[in-house]
Amino acid sequence: MDIDLIFKIAAIGIVIAVLNRVLYQSGREEMAMMTTLAGVVVVLMMIISLISNLFNNVRTMFHL
Repeated sequence: MDIDLIFKIAAIGIVIAVLNRVLYQSGREEMAMMTTLAGVVVVLMMIISLISNLFNNVRTMFHL
């Protein structure tokens, strides 16, 4: 497992949590929700590329 990826995901989570809290407390609930959604999308894009690489490796290993 790539430890750098875990740290990147954790950093994104911390930044998004702080932004969400600040925006929510300033009365910008919709913006807080959009920020959280953007963070989730960024993390999913990072993970999807890894899953794609995993499937390609499995396909290559089993000659599929």
